[in-house]
Amino acid sequence: MPDPTTIRTAVVTGAARGIGAAIAERLVAEGIRVVVNDVDEAVLAQTAAAIGAVPLAGDAASTDGVDRLVAAALQEFEDEGGIDLFVANAGITSGVGLEASDADWARLLEVNLMAQVRAARRLVPMWLESGGGRLVLTASAAGLLTMLGDLPYSVTKHGSVALAEWLAATYRHRGIIVQAVCPLGVDTRILEQAGPLKDLLTRDGTLSPEDVAEAVWQGLHGESVHILPHPSVRQYYAGRAADPDAWLGGMSKIQQRLERAST
Repeated sequence: MPDPTTIRTAVVTGAARGIGAAIAERLVAEGIRVVVNDVDEAVLAQTAAAIGAVPLAGDAASTDGVDRLVAAALQEFEDEGGIDLFVANAGITSGVGLEASDADWARLLEVNLMAQVRAARRLVPMWLESGGGRLVLTASAAGLLTMLGDLPYSVTKHGSVALAEWLAATYRHRGIIVQAVCPLGVDTRILEQAGPLKDLLTRDGTLSPEDVAEAVWQGLHGESVHILPHPSVRQYYAGRAADPDAWLGGMSKIQQRLERAST
């Protein structure tokens, strides 16, 4: 079983606040040197100062942005020999369904999925040469189940889980461990903006970002592709796979309750 104490360096994106900041803080507490990234430069600087991380502000979704972040992190970690762990955490929601515009789709595809693809594209060849590395993708329980009321979010988070699974199947035997973090309700801005879906997302309890960070840290002790901060997600996922029509029937009933509540 992998020993996370061998992780000397890490990069965490979307780390100005919320889950990303909590993961970065947890890693720093374990003696790991951490670079944090976010588009919100001012808040990122405050977070980095508070937890003892190195801030590198910028857009980690674009190819150029990922390249700049990785290059700067490699320079920062030159004495340690490179990047041991990359946590692609940045993510956004749209809050709309089929009426989502092309701009909505483009925005969520870039931030929730293509940022992770581009990080993998940049890091995996480097790790293959160095003998290994670890990539953690913040997905969502929506990536294993679905997210009523937010079609682009649901689809892109499914894509994030699929990316983690494909990378794990392709590269695990070559020393690269890839994992997807799939929580339900977490006390972040995304949950506060969930509107009538908030009750659904919190029916199994609301975790703090620090709870998720602890689940990630424990996940780093193994190779399980799915890190599930809410244990109930495992049962929901198994039920969905065993009888998808029955599961969809249950989700349809929840959708109908949401529609009645909004009228």
